[in-house]
Amino acid sequence: MKRKKVIIMGAAGRDFHNFNAYFRGNPRYNIVAFTATQIPNIAGRKYPKELSGRFYPKGIPIYPEEQLPKLIKDLHVEEVVFAYSDVSHEYVMNRCSIVNAAGADFKLMGTDYTMLHSEKPVISVCAVRTGCGKSQTSRKIVDILKKKGIKVAAVRHPMPYGNLADQAVQRFEKYEDLVENKCTIEEMEEYEPYIERGLVVYSGVDYPRILDKAEKEADVIVWDGGNNDTPFIKPDMHIVVTDPHRAGNEKTYYPGETNFRMADAIIINKMDTADLKNVKIILDHAQEMNPKAIIIKANSKITVDDPASVKGKRVLVVEDGPTLTHGGMTFGAGVVAAQRLGCELVNPKRSAVGSIKKILEKYPHLQNLLPAMGYGKKQMKELEDTINKIGCDAVVVGTPINLERLLKVNKPLVRVRYDLEEIGKPNLTTILNAFIRKHM
Repeated sequence: MKRKKVIIMGAAGRDFHNFNAYFRGNPRYNIVAFTATQIPNIAGRKYPKELSGRFYPKGIPIYPEEQLPKLIKDLHVEEVVFAYSDVSHEYVMNRCSIVNAAGADFKLMGTDYTMLHSEKPVISVCAVRTGCGKSQTSRKIVDILKKKGIKVAAVRHPMPYGNLADQAVQRFEKYEDLVENKCTIEEMEEYEPYIERGLVVYSGVDYPRILDKAEKEADVIVWDGGNNDTPFIKPDMHIVVTDPHRAGNEKTYYPGETNFRMADAIIINKMDTADLKNVKIILDHAQEMNPKAIIIKANSKITVDDPASVKGKRVLVVEDGPTLTHGGMTFGAGVVAAQRLGCELVNPKRSAVGSIKKILEKYPHLQNLLPAMGYGKKQMKELEDTINKIGCDAVVVGTPINLERLLKVNKPLVRVRYDLEEIGKPNLTTILNAFIRKHM
C-alpha cells in the first residue's frame, strides 16, 4: 500500500497529540515532517524516535512553518493537517490557501478521530479564547469535587518546551516536581494551583499513556484545556468559558467555535467588568448556535494580597503572558486591580531587554504592562532584568504563580488573585451535582 505523505502544522501540542492518537501506527500515512509556530525553540528539532513508533525509526523532523510551501514541493506532500489553536478563521483559511497553492490538500481533523476514551468520568474545561478564565473555572470545579470526597486527577493541555522524550508523561504533585521538570513560567501558572490544593496534575506529550496513568489514581478526570483547543479526552460534560470583552470571538476563532457548539454548559465570565451589550452578543450566539447548553453567568472576582501597599503608587503590572499574546487581550487582572487602587501604570518598553523587548515590539497592543514570559532560564533572566531596570514603587503581579520564587526582583511584589464567582443559578455546583448523580 502506498502511504500518503503528510505534513502536520503545529505548535508543540495538538500536532503531537493528533500524531500519537491517529497517525503513529497508521500504515496508510507517512508523516514526513511537522512544522512549528507560536512556540520558541521547537523548529529545527525532531519529534523523537522514542515516541514516533515503528514507522519512524529516526524520528520526524520539525521545520519552521515559513518553509511549508517549499517542503510540500520538495517532499512531494499530498496532505497538510492543520493542528494548532487560538487563531482566527481568516488565519486558518490563509494557511489553507498557502497549502492549496503549493498543490496539497488541507485538512482539519474531527473530534471523533482525536479524542481518547476514558474508563473514568471526564469533565472538560475549555474556552473560546485564551484568557477567558478557564483556569479559575477548573480550580472551582476541583474544589467542589474535592469537598465531596471525590478523588480528582487533572490532565492539562500540553506545554512540552524541553526534551520531548523526557516529557512524554509528566506528573506534578509537589513544587519540587516543577523544578525537576524544568518548567517554564507558563507551565507553572497552570500546575501550581493544583499543587496548592493537594491534587495531582498530569501533562506531557503522549496522552494515551498520560490518561492511563491518571485513571489509576482518580475517580474523575478533569481535562484542563489550553489555548482554546478542543479536548484530547472525550468528555462526559464539556464546560466552555467565554469572555464578553471579546464578544463575537466564539463565532470567529478556531477551534473556539467548535468548543462553543459542543458545550454542555457555557460560562459567561467577567460580568463585573463587561459591557452588557457584549454579554447579549454571547447570549444571542448561544441561542443561535447551541440552544441546549446551560448558561452560567459569573464574575472574575479580583483580590489583592496587600492593597494598601500599592494604593495610589507608581507600579509595573505583570500579567499572564498567553492571555496578552495569543489571547490578544490588552489588559488582565493586574491592570484591573491597579486601576481600582488608583495606581499610575509604568510603561516597560524603554527598559525591556532581549526577547522581552522583541515581544513588546511584536505585540504593539501591549501598553503599560509586561507579559510574564518565561520560556526557559534565559528568558526568565531577561524578564527579571527588565523588571529590575524599571523605576517604580512596586510590581503588581497578575499571574497565578508566585514570581518571587522564580525571580530576584529589587522592588516589592504584590500578588493579584482572581477567582470564579457565579451569579445565581444554575452554577457549577448545580451541574456537578447532576454529573455525579449520572456518572458515579
